[in-house]
Amino acid sequence: MYRSHRLFKTKAPRAARTGDHMQRYDKALIPAAIAAALAAVPAAHAETDIGTIVVTPNRTPTEKSKVGSKVETVDEEKIARESKPLITDYLTLLPGVSVSAPGGGGQETSLSVRGADKKYVKTLFNGIDISDPTATQVQTSWEHLTTGGVSGIEVLKGSQSTLYGSDAVAGVIGISTLGGIEIGTHHELTIEGGSRGTVRAGYRLTNATETGRFSFGVNGLTTDGISRALSNGTPPLDTDLSLEPDSYRNITGTFAGEQQLSETFSVFAAGLLIRADGEFDDSGNPPTDNLFNTGDTTQKAGRIGFNLDLLDGRFTNTVSAQIFDVDRDLHLVSAYGPYDANYRGLRKKVDYQGAFHAADWATLQFGADSEWQSAKVTDNYGTDTSDAFSLAGVWAQALLEPVENLTLTAGGRHDRHSVFGGYNTWRLTGAYLFPDFGTKLHASVGTGYRAPSLYELYGPWVGNPSLQPEQSFSFDVGVEQTLLDGRLVADVTYFQLDTDNLIDYSYATFSYVQLPGVTRRRGVEASLAWQAAPWLDLEAAYTFTQTHQPDGLERPRIPAHDIALSATVRPAEKWEITGTARAVLDTTDRISPSWGTFVDVALDDYVLVDAKVAYQWNEDTEIYVRGENLLDQKYQVVKGYGMPGIGVFAGLKARF
Repeated sequence: MYRSHRLFKTKAPRAARTGDHMQRYDKALIPAAIAAALAAVPAAHAETDIGTIVVTPNRTPTEKSKVGSKVETVDEEKIARESKPLITDYLTLLPGVSVSAPGGGGQETSLSVRGADKKYVKTLFNGIDISDPTATQVQTSWEHLTTGGVSGIEVLKGSQSTLYGSDAVAGVIGISTLGGIEIGTHHELTIEGGSRGTVRAGYRLTNATETGRFSFGVNGLTTDGISRALSNGTPPLDTDLSLEPDSYRNITGTFAGEQQLSETFSVFAAGLLIRADGEFDDSGNPPTDNLFNTGDTTQKAGRIGFNLDLLDGRFTNTVSAQIFDVDRDLHLVSAYGPYDANYRGLRKKVDYQGAFHAADWATLQFGADSEWQSAKVTDNYGTDTSDAFSLAGVWAQALLEPVENLTLTAGGRHDRHSVFGGYNTWRLTGAYLFPDFGTKLHASVGTGYRAPSLYELYGPWVGNPSLQPEQSFSFDVGVEQTLLDGRLVADVTYFQLDTDNLIDYSYATFSYVQLPGVTRRRGVEASLAWQAAPWLDLEAAYTFTQTHQPDGLERPRIPAHDIALSATVRPAEKWEITGTARAVLDTTDRISPSWGTFVDVALDDYVLVDAKVAYQWNEDTEIYVRGENLLDQKYQVVKGYGMPGIGVFAGLKARF
């Protein structure tokens, strides 16, 4: 994710410590294919790029070539090259990740990793857990996360509860605004406008010295949007021009910084503020156009801490504290009358992480954390609730390189939940690099658990206090091959994630229940990145995912086949053209056609094509035009909800 470089004359603070993270098939086919891939070690010599550093897999900067868990990265260059507005616009192009955002900007967005939805994915923004305790499940509001000021994204896949605690069942996503900062003070301005009354603008200030670095940004987005009730491809709704578009506005501010105060001591801080509001239509299949429904949210988060290195740097220590506050208002008007509700959530957390470098080949990591969550709901129906719980954990992990090019990790964790008591989790990973062949074998196995959310337990009408935590087991195994002196990198990985006693909503009881038995998710991820020529870069990703509940049903909104292609062409000096195409095949959704019943329905396949043409006016100024859904596909990612058609936008970026 980040290129290895030395910013400080003295020993640099570790990025992890400052929050800079951050169709049916023959069951024998996939394992056989993986085994064949692992056995095929090419004879061609290739150099392996070991300069890419990732943080999330081990909570410390690690060469990507030495990581056994599967981790994907989106760097600042790619974000700038494509100029897309939302973080999910980049995540959806990665293998193993799927995004469903019905009805355009600001609408509640579903995200899944390896077939597990977002309540199983922990999200860290500059080290801050930004999942919403007041949501139906404790999960991140991805619809509000824009790319303004973001310098890098890491997606760590597999059960990660050992290092990250409850909810990190399918993986961890780390978002950073503090990477790639050059020495000196720099200003960056961006502005873009286009279809559907969309305007976005941003300002970023960065500064770096020999002993510190800092980033501050403010970004805004406004759009008239479309009507969610406009069900594309389902006449007559898509010809009804009387439908009201659902607008959305977002202002986001971020800051992050670190400062070395001595050879052994440094401090860091980060903050996030999101204010967003928008309109939405009534749910249903299809949804009903509503002129009055609105929602707004304010998210405030901060993190501070310090690093202390002892024993000539062999014993490192990090102490941090963070807070996340969310305040949401919901205003509905229906045939039953108005409904107004306020959701207020709070998370406080303190964390210690240590590491003892016992030898060149052995490091022992350890840590402890404690957090407190609360959720309070007030409404005009008198169904007010206010609940809280606490969670504390201790963990340890050994990082070993017993022989050259072999990296192993082994870790365990014990958590104690104030409602459910103690739970143990563990994780093992391994990576072996054949440097003469550019081949890396990687594998990971681990366990995870997710405690029921406060809403699942105590929510009005739907809560079920008898719920117990879900427990999960996952593993993956794959091979990564580097060829052509590092210009071509390909990877194939088989994954499996099994969850016991999954919690789901029941249309029969109108409450949350547990599904006895094992819910299985399994599949294959494949990716390729090829610097085909000095003027041409190509990337491809493919994910096959199969999900099965104990009753035999598939999990909704998880495509069986997800294909993403991208290309960057530099046809002439100062010109650059980028394009992406994504095909989504064989997806089902779950709907309730009548009171107390549900059915699974198939969604149509679709292909989305986006492109951008950029002209570098001078070294620090770029002007561009980009297009979304250039094939003007009529498609749905959630049954009954329309998606935006073709869109064209023009923008300017300047740096001084």
